[in-house]
Amino acid sequence: MAEKRDYYEVLGVSRDADEETIKKAYKKLAKQYHPDLNPDSKTAEEKFKEINEAYSVLSDPNERARYDQFGHEGPGAGGFGGGNPFGGGGNPFGGGFGGFGDIFETFFGGGFGGGQQDPNAPLRGNDLRVDLQVSFEEAAKGCSKEITVNRYESCGNCHGSGAAPGTGREQCTQCGGTGKIRFNQSTPFGQFQTVKTCPRCGGSGSTIKEPCPECRGSGRVRKTRKLAVNVPAGVDNGSRLRMAGEGEGGKNGGPAGDLFIYISVRPHKIFRRDGDNVYLEHDISFAEAALGAEIEVPTLDGNVKLDIPEGTQTGTTFRLRGRGFPKLRGYGRGDQHVKVKVVTPTHLSAEQKELLRQLGDLKDSGEDKKGFFGKIFKDK
Repeated sequence: MAEKRDYYEVLGVSRDADEETIKKAYKKLAKQYHPDLNPDSKTAEEKFKEINEAYSVLSDPNERARYDQFGHEGPGAGGFGGGNPFGGGGNPFGGGFGGFGDIFETFFGGGFGGGQQDPNAPLRGNDLRVDLQVSFEEAAKGCSKEITVNRYESCGNCHGSGAAPGTGREQCTQCGGTGKIRFNQSTPFGQFQTVKTCPRCGGSGSTIKEPCPECRGSGRVRKTRKLAVNVPAGVDNGSRLRMAGEGEGGKNGGPAGDLFIYISVRPHKIFRRDGDNVYLEHDISFAEAALGAEIEVPTLDGNVKLDIPEGTQTGTTFRLRGRGFPKLRGYGRGDQHVKVKVVTPTHLSAEQKELLRQLGDLKDSGEDKKGFFGKIFKDK
């Protein structure tokens, strides 16, 4: 038989550890190696037995004093060397480890201050989410939208009590209105009083004799509501709007949750957005680029005039200040950037072709070598 380890070493505490330190060490190790949490581990089962044996001795002042004086071979029936400190068949919890649900709860649940939430306390309702899609223009200018929300609300028939009108809640007969039931349980460490939530009333201390026919005793009903949402100018993909108190109704008089609206913006056919700025590509003719022109370009506010200087090259970008998106968090607006593209003419008539040849000949005469056409035909 293998030599037993020192009980203090088993629990990982010093020999002068106080009772609370020993208890904490035991709780931690017992939870780690309990067979219900390690069902296929023989090692865990052996460690669990060793941990319980050590704790059964060190948690008892008299047994601990004997162990400190005599070690594992202490006097008395079985001493400390019998392998089972509980005088039974080797399982410190009696008939198998099936008592985990009750005994383990005694040690690691409310018995040591874990506590549970008061079921009668006001409980805030859940937050809800709705996804809303808007057009590019609606995101730029703001709009009002109607959305549909499915949510739980306080029952109007019973005003949230869950009891039929004219009736009320009655004291629970099983727990006497305390919401908890107590019973004594024998464990290897002595008698323990276990406190559990009353299964009849769910911890509320009262029951409903005649449930409300509309909410069936829950105090809440599911409703479909239509709400108006004001979408501010400047929203973008992923923007989140909050409507306070428009989520699900609370319980026991608790406040309602909030409703969050997540925005997505549909892409535009010609505009592209980057932050608060708007980008546009606009075609201009060969003549407009060569001679200069005043053209109209679309913006979020309608068409505006844009001056194209003489000799403008394709790819040139112009900026229209303050023609972009409103700043959602701040003042002012972004800009619109217009990138022009010179369109090469196609399907020319014979007369048009002749005119272009004449223009091309200008480079040979030196009349326009430094101008626009000089650049156009410099490689000809």
